[in-house]
Amino acid sequence: MPESEEKKPASRRKARKQAFECLYGLIFESAVDERSLLRVFRHCPHDVAEGDDPAGQQFAWELVLGVWQNQTDIDALIVRFSKNWKLARIAKVELTILRLAVYEILKRPDIPLRVSLNEAIELAKRYGDENSRNFINGILDAIAKAVDSGEFAVTKEL
Repeated sequence: MPESEEKKPASRRKARKQAFECLYGLIFESAVDERSLLRVFRHCPHDVAEGDDPAGQQFAWELVLGVWQNQTDIDALIVRFSKNWKLARIAKVELTILRLAVYEILKRPDIPLRVSLNEAIELAKRYGDENSRNFINGILDAIAKAVDSGEFAVTKEL
């Protein structure tokens, strides 16, 4: 297997971690436009220098930009599928993970449903508490079932 294929999952996992950390920071310091978003993104911590993994950096940026641009719609879906939880009651870590995963599920046809769900659970294990995984999994599983049943105009591989 070529080296680039072997590195892709690890690179994307690191990129998701970076995107999560940047999006979490945006809860406390919001961006008013794409330029300020890019500035925040560039100041977020990352495991890999930009020149070492340009594809990972690009993927992380695409995730941050996508969530930022679609946050209103993403938040509405989270509220809908969280069964009467108000957004303000959802812990900021879980909310950030959900936003990232919902964006991937609905707007990234190149990422299979299972991958988005698994990666969200991995982030929950790393950043959340003992209840985070079950809470996130319940909401994302409901959204994945809605996608799979054709409720959204999204074609995804399981």
